[in-house]
Amino acid sequence: MPASPTRRLVALALASTALAATALAAPAAALADPVKVGFVSTLSGPPAALGVHMRDGFLLAVKELGGKLGGQPTEVIVVDDELKPDVAVSKVKALMERDKVDIVAGTVFSNVLMAIQKPVLANETFLISANAGPSPLAGKGCSPFFFSASYQNDQVHSVMGQYAQDKGFKRVILITPNYQAGKDAMAGFKRNFKGEVVEEIFTQLGQLDFSAELAKIQAAKPDAIFTFMPGGMGVNLVKQYQQAGLAGQIPFLSSFTIDETTLPATQDAAVGLLSGAEWAPNLDTPQNKAFVAAYEKEYGIVPSLYAAQGYDAAMLIDGALKATGGKVSDKEAFRKALASAPFKSVRGDFSFNTNGFPIQDFYVVKAVKRPDGRYATEIQSKVFDNAADAYVAECPLK
Repeated sequence: MPASPTRRLVALALASTALAATALAAPAAALADPVKVGFVSTLSGPPAALGVHMRDGFLLAVKELGGKLGGQPTEVIVVDDELKPDVAVSKVKALMERDKVDIVAGTVFSNVLMAIQKPVLANETFLISANAGPSPLAGKGCSPFFFSASYQNDQVHSVMGQYAQDKGFKRVILITPNYQAGKDAMAGFKRNFKGEVVEEIFTQLGQLDFSAELAKIQAAKPDAIFTFMPGGMGVNLVKQYQQAGLAGQIPFLSSFTIDETTLPATQDAAVGLLSGAEWAPNLDTPQNKAFVAAYEKEYGIVPSLYAAQGYDAAMLIDGALKATGGKVSDKEAFRKALASAPFKSVRGDFSFNTNGFPIQDFYVVKAVKRPDGRYATEIQSKVFDNAADAYVAECPLK
């Protein structure tokens, strides 16, 4: 499969920067082979903003590290999965067979990750998710070659389930796309919400017209709705919710619906709406302040959690490579290095559980309009402290 001009330009630019920097510091004979990272992201269609943020966060970290990860010249080969699992599998196989990548990273959507994890893990290639965190990979399907630099899908949704429970809501409608992450979203919300789930509404992945679903919500008159609707789906749902007159009647709770990828489009329609998250731009850590400032300077927009997770994924790889002397070939040593989480996360507290998923904090965040006129989310309260996912006990890894 021929490489796209975009992905090769990115890769060659990074590789050239890295090799030039290394050449100044060491004799040519001492140069190591470049570390190759295949970065899989959704870069086309309505959800493209998510994948662009994630990719740009990763590439920002590599740029800040002088084009290197772990001190090694680094080539990042970016591919667009097009939100099509079969396309993603074909491109990932090419990354492993033709490009000989050492690591596969990225993945926005869980259906894509569930498709590519089979060939990647069977090849004993390390797979590092910068977003998707499907429950099967956290439990019985866990692998020593898989690590998540983000979260387990259920966890962020559990934040809003706990919030709804604490607010005393009795009747809630859930609405998500009909795929693995949507199912995980409902499971996560229900884990902490003890009231009545009036209805579980599954929509098509990529759906943009929610008139039928909103009519159901209006007729049912729940105490609140909870939704997971990322990218363009979320933009349309928020706008249509307001247009239907529901915004002032029924509280709108969400995860991955109100964030820095959708706020530039929803703007005032989303201000004040709440979401669950493990990060926000105003999180008060030195690493996060530096990251947010650098991202806004580099790209001219406010970073989202996808960008933060992409950045952390690169820093995780960098730390692990430093611990192994720049080698991925000793897979057990590299696995142990990754498992030790050898980096300072923009999120602050961050460690790995035995299943390769993070133990971290989770928050309720609110959409705001900043004094500079940009829209962002801000942390309102911490809901879970050093939280582990619900599936780790099912993972046979120790």
